[in-house]
Amino acid sequence: MSGVRGCFVFFFDQPGVEISQTRSHNRVTGIPGKTAKEMYDEAKRTLVVGVRKSKEFATCKPSAHYQLPLATSCPGKCEYCYLNTTLGRKPYIRIYVNIEEILEKAGEYITARLPEVTVFEGAATGDPLAVENYSGALQAAISYFAAQESARFRFVTKFTNVDSLLGIEHNNHTRFRFSLNVDSVIQRYEQGTPRLAERLAAARKVQEAGYPLGFLIAPIFVYPDWQQDYDRLLVHLQEQLGASAADVRFELITHRYTTRAKNNILDRNPESTLPMDDEQRRYKYGQFGYGKFVYPKEVYNEVREFFEIAIPKYFPDAKIDYLV
Repeated sequence: MSGVRGCFVFFFDQPGVEISQTRSHNRVTGIPGKTAKEMYDEAKRTLVVGVRKSKEFATCKPSAHYQLPLATSCPGKCEYCYLNTTLGRKPYIRIYVNIEEILEKAGEYITARLPEVTVFEGAATGDPLAVENYSGALQAAISYFAAQESARFRFVTKFTNVDSLLGIEHNNHTRFRFSLNVDSVIQRYEQGTPRLAERLAAARKVQEAGYPLGFLIAPIFVYPDWQQDYDRLLVHLQEQLGASAADVRFELITHRYTTRAKNNILDRNPESTLPMDDEQRRYKYGQFGYGKFVYPKEVYNEVREFFEIAIPKYFPDAKIDYLV
């Protein structure tokens, strides 16, 4: 792929597909919009196809050893998205044409850690399933890791276009995870994404294809009657998978935000109802050197107690990987 020069930008809001070129997929200009909301909306309709030239992978604690860079951003418009901190006001979508080179680099990381098993996260900076129809990156990655005895692959998605991945030989080396939330949160804050029932139906397909499954319940919001809503979510999940579902893992993340994310959210959506009152939160420094506003310890402990009781009740054999 070394002969590829530049990359293409697709504006899906135009009749047909408008194609233009840019010299760098890291500095894309020309995305229209006069207001913060217009710029955001246009960016979410912009797909950049380029060559990833960086050879280094970022670390990905606590869930994996390294990020596998397959995509950046996604067409979903989740109001609370943590990428509001890192992607700025124009979070355009990026995919890469040199997937083979990216996977070759993953092989170097695998070799360097032998005989230990190396875990790669494919959705740290975006949702790769949302753009799989254009990239084919997940098909390539799943097939690659199926043949790697000393490596595992994992990714998470809110999207449901799973059919192209169901027949792939995965050798149980890829954990297919779905991001879930209660219906009211999805309807209010996760615009442009499939609803809960659609995600659960997709999870059932993935289960039937034999993939190890995982569920990211995030962000967990605390409000009146939140326990009943999240309990109902687990009931619906059990109805789809069955209580005896094997090798299911849960990751739980309470709602948090940075000052930069808050400012970006309110800039494009001044009427946002996201609970972002700094006085009601605790300030905590994260692994990347910047602080976040999280729930106070007593609220966090209440959430932990609820899920440590509720998840084993519905999924006795499941494992909770972490709660933050």
